[in-house]
Amino acid sequence: MSEHTTHGEHADGHHHVVPPSTLLIIFAILMVFMILTIFVAFMPLGVFNLPIALGIAAIKATLVILFFMEVKYASKLLWVFAGSSFVFLLIMLSLTMNDYLTRGWHPAGR
Repeated sequence: MSEHTTHGEHADGHHHVVPPSTLLIIFAILMVFMILTIFVAFMPLGVFNLPIALGIAAIKATLVILFFMEVKYASKLLWVFAGSSFVFLLIMLSLTMNDYLTRGWHPAGR
């Protein structure tokens, strides 16, 4: 007979329950990062605007994935799949930036 686990159940039959206080703390941290995102958007940082915005977004996405999607308490296989999504995101961004940076820009009207 094969073992079958339901959502949130580990192989040994135990469930992991995230305390509501932890979720509220993470929510508060996400709100702080949202305010920081808005603040940074209006700061004239030149070429650093995009890297800072992407860094903040990556931190927020990581918090959501780890705590609200409960990947932090999941099996190692789920960690592999969650991590691979970031690898494919980096591949997509690098290919997009490669296209953008190697274009021959022409003046409008030609």
